[in-house]
Order: sequence, then structure tokens, then C-alpha cells
Amino acid sequence: RNAEQYYPETKKFEFVTSGGYYHSLPGDPLRKFIDTAAEVQRALGFANEKDHPEVAPSQFEMNYSYTEAVAAADQVQLYKLICRQVAHQLDMTASFLPKPVVGINGSGMHTNLSISQDKTNLFYDPKGQDGLSEMGWKFINRILANGLDICLVLNASVNAYRRLDPHYEAPNQIKASPIDRGSMVRIPIGNSRSARVEVRSIAPDANIYFALYTLFKTGIEAKNDVAPARDTILPDNIYDAIEIFQKSGYAADLLGEEIRDRYANLKLASADRCPRRLGTIVKGSEVQFHHEVTNQNLWNRF
Repeated sequence: RNAEQYYPETKKFEFVTSGGYYHSLPGDPLRKFIDTAAEVQRALGFANEKDHPEVAPSQFEMNYSYTEAVAAADQVQLYKLICRQVAHQLDMTASFLPKPVVGINGSGMHTNLSISQDKTNLFYDPKGQDGLSEMGWKFINRILANGLDICLVLNASVNAYRRLDPHYEAPNQIKASPIDRGSMVRIPIGNSRSARVEVRSIAPDANIYFALYTLFKTGIEAKNDVAPARDTILPDNIYDAIEIFQKSGYAADLLGEEIRDRYANLKLASADRCPRRLGTIVKGSEVQFHHEVTNQNLWNRF
């Protein structure tokens, strides 16, 4: 409990279980947390689909059904609150740090997107490449073409760049693939109802409202739809991401120059509170200041 608040003193996080992907028994502490959180979700109207332990120790994934964009963003915030409250009741801490522990897989907020009109999924085409329509592919290519420019929106904290390490299934490659887990965008198998685009490079501490606005605006309206070379990768530190964002004409088109510059300056101020080099140990300031992104009230408790 309160593991993030005590991190500057303890210098470490303790796992509630050492089990990995799908590796837990009914009495396992992580399984108890997942089942309890899922029950609360259902009581609050979530249409749960599946939940399970993930690859890293004490890591978990909980999936629920899609809804309209603003409602989906609301659900993300409510989901995080549920997880934190349930964990607190079980004497645990639910952390949404992208990389709370080095040397193991980080955590992401994989975001599935589709566009419908008159109850028809406009991304679906059974004859299209990977089952996607021309519109679906243009949506993807616009996101890839501007992937460097919007990286700071999707990865807004210093700690987020620890996760973009290619050795741990990190989606740091600016390309799309139905199978490659290192791709920024994955194309899940779908049908007329479920065809979608999965953006994998979003950190779990990103502002989901800002991220969804950016992705939909980019995927629908961006002028540049020429994806970069498939070996292009996302920045591995926040300073490079800030520099790209601040110089980006596309970010100015997306937000306006004033908001672009103010956001970049806020991220720079937050980054400067942490050591410039990430190193091999998660620093206390990374844990503390990532909360500025999502939860001012929680951050004030430090």
C-alpha cells in the first residue's frame, strides 16, 4: 500500500506475485485483485471481455468493450480509480507507471480505434489488406507519418521512455503489422463488427482525452499520410521527444502554436526535475512527477 509514495525511501517496488503470463491460481494475490476489480467494473456498467495476468510479475491486463470516444476516455479514468481503490483495500498499490521496474516488460495502454457511420464499421473490408478498408489504412498511415510529432502526447512522462526499449516487446517501431509486437500500430484480426486499429505506443500515464483527440484528429485529417521507413523508431528519451514536438509544424496545426509551446514547456519543466540520463534504476522523481500528467490530487499526496 502507498508503494509509490514510499518509493523515494524504499528505492524499490515489491511484487505481489512472481507469476507471469496467464500464470496464477485462484488463491493468488494478483488473481484476487483482478477478480475484485472486474466485479466492481461490472457493477459500474463496464462490459468486461477478458482479464488475466500479463508477462511481467504482478502485471495484469483487463479488457472491456468499446464505446464512443469521450465515454471511453471517461471509462479509462474510472478504471484507474477502481484499480487504485481495490488495490488499497487489499493492502496493495496499483501503479500505472510505464516502467516501474527495469529489466522486465513495461506497461502500456493499448488503444483500439475504429470509425463507424450508420452502424457500419468503416475500417472493415474483407478484401482489403489485413481485412482493413482503404480508409482504415489511410488512418494508420497518417498516424505513422506523424508518429514522431505526436510521441510526446502519447508518452508524456520521463518514465514512459524507459518502456520504449526494443528488448521488452516495446512498440517503438513506427510501422504497422498484424503480428509484430514491436510495431507502433497493430492490426488485430477482425470482422465487420470488430475491425479496428490498435495503437500500442501509448503509455498508461498519458492523458487519455488528449491522446484520443490527437489520434482521431491525426488519423482523419492529417495531410501527411506517407508512412516513414519501417526502421524508423520513436525517441528513447523525453528530451528528444520534446524537441521534435516543439519544432513540429504538425503539432502546431493540431493544437495551435501557443498550446504546443506551453505543453512542451510543461513537459520540459517536469523532465528537468528528474536526472537527465535514465540509467538502470528508476528514480524517485520519475515516480513522483509522472502523476502530474493524470492526477493532481494523487500527486499532491507525495
